[in-house]
Amino acid sequence: SFIGEESVAAGEGSILTDNPTWIIDPIDGTTNFVHRFPFVAVSIGFVVNKKIEFGIVYSCIEDKMYTARKGKGAFCNGQKLQVSGQEDITKSLLVTELGSNRDPEAIKIILSNMERLLSIPVHG
Repeated sequence: SFIGEESVAAGEGSILTDNPTWIIDPIDGTTNFVHRFPFVAVSIGFVVNKKIEFGIVYSCIEDKMYTARKGKGAFCNGQKLQVSGQEDITKSLLVTELGSNRDPEAIKIILSNMERLLSIPVHG
């Protein structure tokens, strides 16, 4: 099976089943792409029994290929990635994305979540 982000965004329905399924977003970061902001990628995932098996993200502008496989780790251009050992939240960097949903109820939830995040004493 195949699920394409662009067709789902256009209103087509999709149902994730237990069948092996490719999930593809050919322009991950569509809004960035439209505004010529250089953070776009091609994202591909493979799911079996509704569980992700592996994923690939190709950052086109940076020419970086990110890969990950369940139980095998994550890599960038073949080099193993790992999370930092930072445990002090005040020295952490918080990154978020507000999404494109402008439904009033969704905005209320997003702003409530942002308020909680902004009260955390993070580094940036």
